[in-house]
Amino acid sequence: MCGIVGYIGTEDTKEILLRGLEKLEYRGYDSAGIAIVNEAGVHVYKEKGRIAALREIVDQQEESTVGIGHTRWATHGEPSQVNAHPHQSASKRYTIVHNGVIENYVQLRREYLQDVELTSETDTEIMVQLVERFAREGMGTEAAFRKALSLLKGSYATALLDIEEPETIYVGKNKSPLLVGLGDGLNVVASDAMAMLHITNEFVELTDGEIVIVTRDSITIKTLAGDQVVRNSFIAELDASDIEKGTYPYYMLKEIDEQPYVIRNIISKYKDDSENIKLDEAIRQAVVESDRIYIIAAGTSYHAGLVGKQLLERIANKPTETHIASEFLYNMPLISENPLFIFISQSGETADSRGVLVNVKKMGHNTLTITNVPGSTLSREADFTLHTYGGPEIAVASTKAYTAQMAVLALLAVDAAKAAGIEMDFDPLQELAIVANAMETLTDQKETMEKIAREYLSVSRNCFFIGRAVDYFVCLEGALKLKEISYIQAEGFAGGELKHGTIALIEEGTPVIGVATQEHVNLSIRGNMKEVVARGASPCMISMAGFEEADDQLVIPHVHEYLTPLVSVIPLQLIAYYAALHRDCDVDKPRNLAKSVTVE
Repeated sequence: MCGIVGYIGTEDTKEILLRGLEKLEYRGYDSAGIAIVNEAGVHVYKEKGRIAALREIVDQQEESTVGIGHTRWATHGEPSQVNAHPHQSASKRYTIVHNGVIENYVQLRREYLQDVELTSETDTEIMVQLVERFAREGMGTEAAFRKALSLLKGSYATALLDIEEPETIYVGKNKSPLLVGLGDGLNVVASDAMAMLHITNEFVELTDGEIVIVTRDSITIKTLAGDQVVRNSFIAELDASDIEKGTYPYYMLKEIDEQPYVIRNIISKYKDDSENIKLDEAIRQAVVESDRIYIIAAGTSYHAGLVGKQLLERIANKPTETHIASEFLYNMPLISENPLFIFISQSGETADSRGVLVNVKKMGHNTLTITNVPGSTLSREADFTLHTYGGPEIAVASTKAYTAQMAVLALLAVDAAKAAGIEMDFDPLQELAIVANAMETLTDQKETMEKIAREYLSVSRNCFFIGRAVDYFVCLEGALKLKEISYIQAEGFAGGELKHGTIALIEEGTPVIGVATQEHVNLSIRGNMKEVVARGASPCMISMAGFEEADDQLVIPHVHEYLTPLVSVIPLQLIAYYAALHRDCDVDKPRNLAKSVTVE
């Protein structure tokens, strides 16, 4: 949540910062701002709303080669021009941008800043006022910055300008992601490499409790204690074209269409020369030797984890539990003697999941991250990583990351089963190839999905999704997609639970979308659909070829029963997309949401 950019070089910085913020707008779009430095001082421009609103107020006549910027997802203080970043100290000497949450900001204000009049409601302003307080006491900026950060409890990624040192950007990190990018006669700062790919593809990762002194020609990494750190850079393996929409009206539609390619990419990356699954032997052993697997995730990744539990138990005969990260963090259950923890995260930066990771690492347990960003915090700090190879996902509502996560979980389950000597007639690489073809068949039927959205959801204020067994997990994800981007109140339910309360909500015309891809519960879920129809519901049945009936609204191609969620979710993603379009919603940037949840 929230995004930071910074630039120091020889080019005019305004457009560089604005373009970088546009690439980070998926992280927050309540407000945005930039601060630039030139001979006349620091110039701050900030505005409520999107980057487009910020562009309109930036003085294009003010030239500068140093600056920082921020796009906000509000935590402390409502979205407003006043609460937007950057924030300045009382004398205007210091200017700061910040991602994260400072948990002890009230105590810090009480102890250090009672005589300072604050101008915003944010925890961020406390940080910049602290730096100035310590500078007035005689500290240099670096020392004041380090002392201020050492007092903070919580998470931060931050960049600071000092008008008395206009050729330097001070950077710090704890828990929230931040990178420093390297160039020829320039250096940059970014929450995500994609924000500065138009400037450089060479970056240095920061770890918690570090600061960086950034100039045009050098970067110096230090600990909060002042000890210097040396770290090699890495090349971001991203294609700039991958983060553009191209001819698509929205990133979400582009990313839905990319799912067949992602599955084929996963096949190629995890296949050896003998057409077998290629996994790290250490990962294989960690799975086989564990007595129980705990999957930790949030949101869409949690729904992928529910499917992963079924795959690991049915294929590898491995007891598995799936937990919501934020609940597990503060309400940990009894843990088995030799567990393996699997963390699923699109960004690899999910704060709640990282909190769990830190705790279980202290307990000495093995950890594996499944993520789309191999250099992310969860990837770096876990013992092992499996990459989903999905390419950048920009739309807030996750689509291709979800199916990629399930595909990798399927490969992990089959690999563990083979290592444990479990015989099976399931070739996951071949079956995933069939899945990719089925996905293409469905993404080519957009007119059908648009028609379903128009017929069932154009005027509805709510919608229910029902399924049984693994279809229930898909219904949870379908409901989440619909509520995220169309703002229709949508819920996914296990079909058998309808009679235990939910059916009381069925009214005349209530849309109910049923999913039936599992032979052993096909008749049961159809019986549940009959029950809601008898009470006035408007039914939409999505079934799999081989189990269909004449009046089903959509029949999806047949795939192996273990992998049906990768295919049955495609129409639900597209139905949500078109429902949002029909309601004139911003598909890629739904209200109140951000892509990367980096605060608890």
